[in-house]
Amino acid sequence: MDNKNIKKTNIQKGILKILAEKPAVSVNTIKENKDSKESYALVRSIKNLVENGCVEIIKSDNQNYLKLTKKGQGKLNCIKLEAEEALVSNTWDGFWRIIILDIPEERKSEREALRYLLKKANFVCVKNTVWISPHPYENLFTNIKKDLGLETELMIIVTNKLDPETNSAFLKSVNSK
Repeated sequence: MDNKNIKKTNIQKGILKILAEKPAVSVNTIKENKDSKESYALVRSIKNLVENGCVEIIKSDNQNYLKLTKKGQGKLNCIKLEAEEALVSNTWDGFWRIIILDIPEERKSEREALRYLLKKANFVCVKNTVWISPHPYENLFTNIKKDLGLETELMIIVTNKLDPETNSAFLKSVNSK
């Protein structure tokens, strides 16, 4: 990725992080955080986020406000997962994290986004809807479940019990990564 794309991505990340802190933020508040040289890049980044469905504009009499959408929350979760500070311990605590997805075909884009996140978090797909990992990402997926309203479509199990053959096979696959 070239410097221009890195800068654009960083501006978008910053906007999403600001919007995650409050229900809605005025466009002027976001612009105040940047100097005039970055003004064009900021406006362009906001426009791209709106076009991609990550942010919506709420128009008021006095000014416009930005609000994070579910898609934007998903993108922010991806950013958090990829961040250096999001790295989790490689030392296994003896617990397996099992995630079961049951998202219908009409919500295919959400299902694919969750599969992408599971892969990024080093979960291994056991069956089409069952994923397993020794890494402690259950809090992240609990938040995703709550944020996206997936109370019945996503199940998270944390256990230290697997049958010996499965336990051995998954430890080998995890240690080979």
